[in-house]
Amino acid sequence: AKQAIIVILMSNSQFLTACSAEAIQKAAEQLMAGHLVAFPTETVYGLGADATNEEAVKKIYKVKGRPDSHPLIVHVSDTDMARCLAAQWPDTAERAARAFWPGPLTLVVPKAESVPDIVTANGHTVALRCPGLNVSRRLIELAKCPIAAPSANRSEAVSPTTAHHVLEGL
Repeated sequence: AKQAIIVILMSNSQFLTACSAEAIQKAAEQLMAGHLVAFPTETVYGLGADATNEEAVKKIYKVKGRPDSHPLIVHVSDTDMARCLAAQWPDTAERAARAFWPGPLTLVVPKAESVPDIVTANGHTVALRCPGLNVSRRLIELAKCPIAAPSANRSEAVSPTTAHHVLEGL
C-alpha cells in the first residue's frame, strides 16, 4: 500500500512553502491514474483518491482499515466543482460557500448520481469541502477531479500532522 501513496512535501515537513510544482504535478498524475496520495489539509494529512473513481476510493478503505459504513469528505477546488457533485445546490450552501470557502467548512448536500455510493456510504448526501491551503486546491485543479480524503492514518489511530506520521502510520 505504501507504494501507492505519494506524500507531497519536501524537507522538514514544510509542506506549504517547500512543496514544489513538480511534486504537486506528480501527485496529480498519480490521482488521475487511480492511485492514492497523502496531502496536507488545514489540520492533518489526508489520504486522497479521485472521488469519481470507485476502484480508487475502495483503496482508501482498504489502506485505512476503515469501515465502509463511514462516508468520506470530498475536497473540491471551487464552488463550480462542488455544484457538479450536488443533485441540488441550495441557497444556504451558496451563501455558506461564498462566506467561508476556501476554508475548513464542510457542506452536506444531496449527492449527484455521478458520486459513487462508496464515497457516501450509500447515503443520499455528500460532504464537500474547499480546502484553504493553496497546495491542496492546486492538487485538485491539476488532477482535474474532486478528491475523497479522510485523514491519512489507520482507522482509529491518531491523525497525522506531518508526512513522517503518514509514512510511519500506513
